[in-house]
Amino acid sequence: MTKEKIHFVGIGGIGISALAQYYLKNRAEVSGSDLMSSETTEMLKKAGAKIFIGEHKAKNVPKDVDLVIYSPAVEKSNPELKRAYSLQLTAYNLQIKSYPEALGDLTKKYFTIAVAGTHGKSTTTAMIGLLLSKAGLDPTVIVGTKLREFGNSNCRVGKSKYLVIEADEWQASFLNYRPKVIVLTNIEEEHLDYYEDLRHILKTYKEYIKHLPEEGILIANKDDKNICHVTRNIKQVTFYSLEQKEAKTLKKILRVPGVHNIYNALSTLTVARVLKIPDKISLKAVSEYKGVWRRFEIKEGKIANKKVTIVSDYGHHPTEIKATLKAAREKFSKKKIWCVFQPHQYQRTFYLFDDFVKAFSQVPVDKLIITDIYDVAGREKKEIKRKVSSEKLIKKINKPWATYLLKEEITNYLKKNVQGGEVLIIMGAGDIYKLVDEFSTSQLDTIT
Repeated sequence: MTKEKIHFVGIGGIGISALAQYYLKNRAEVSGSDLMSSETTEMLKKAGAKIFIGEHKAKNVPKDVDLVIYSPAVEKSNPELKRAYSLQLTAYNLQIKSYPEALGDLTKKYFTIAVAGTHGKSTTTAMIGLLLSKAGLDPTVIVGTKLREFGNSNCRVGKSKYLVIEADEWQASFLNYRPKVIVLTNIEEEHLDYYEDLRHILKTYKEYIKHLPEEGILIANKDDKNICHVTRNIKQVTFYSLEQKEAKTLKKILRVPGVHNIYNALSTLTVARVLKIPDKISLKAVSEYKGVWRRFEIKEGKIANKKVTIVSDYGHHPTEIKATLKAAREKFSKKKIWCVFQPHQYQRTFYLFDDFVKAFSQVPVDKLIITDIYDVAGREKKEIKRKVSSEKLIKKINKPWATYLLKEEITNYLKKNVQGGEVLIIMGAGDIYKLVDEFSTSQLDTIT
């Protein structure tokens, strides 16, 4: 039998790379391109994918390709995408799909459990995927982060009917999905480069919920006022809340700190009950959850031969920042806490400027360093870039412990000023994680 040939444009992305792995493990012939080499592209190459690094070129697309999948960040003028549409004129069986469209096709083939919400998607998806694995349900899992239990991968391919996915709301991607179970973690203003306002966001979530079949189940956070709004008059909803007796149990047994993780575990436990998995198995599974890549990931580190504890975190929204800093204060109550933060996207920083100021002011650290805003190619408006900056953010925070530094100045500053014994939180969704690689010496497998 001839192998299906699939080409991915922007294959290094955290979501699209998981789909590439899925097809590799299902014996498709996979090729793909990305502007820069990364751990992800190297991992895909080792798994058998043909990878092109650098400027996208039309010749990268195989003439006899069956399916081209492209990242939503890829523009229509991309030479590989244009080449695909050109080939489609004569190869009528050639399909061209965005990543959300391709993942949407997959959701129709499985009993899909989709996790949506502004925060907690990756952690909750990972928790559910690991719980189902330990319960013997052998799920396929596609998640927006890497798990050690999945071989440091963001994809697990199982043999059962179950598929667990992270359902992203950016550009209303989740409207492509057809799940049997929807998990809603929380809803806030976010992705205002696409959504007009909160009303637009809520309207889109309501539309997404309508994708549930009659026998489908909605699992929702009762403590979130926006979720209560969008779930009004929904018959097949099962709520979870911090008021449940299980919340106290979870606080005692969870290895990952923070109230937000109790919520993530409550939603996971609710999914397990819907699937008739005994609580004994579920509670054991969540108690063994060690966390995932860049979600309060704790490592040992050294800066100028001085030992520090490093917390690598993906937080880039004010609510996530507050949750991470509160969890750090709770866990490391007797240590000095430093935070290096890289804002992600000019538009997010502009629209949520006052919320960022409040986040850092309400949960103060011993030292805060904010570096330049991470510029997201293709998603920034020039007029907004002129209106906001990290210097303005620091000026508005107006605290003696808060400072602005260029990214290239951070290493030397830390080497000169860290005394040893501090907790260093390196936070943001851009490339600030490279500092983690620079300073970390070992992974702490067990969070205690």
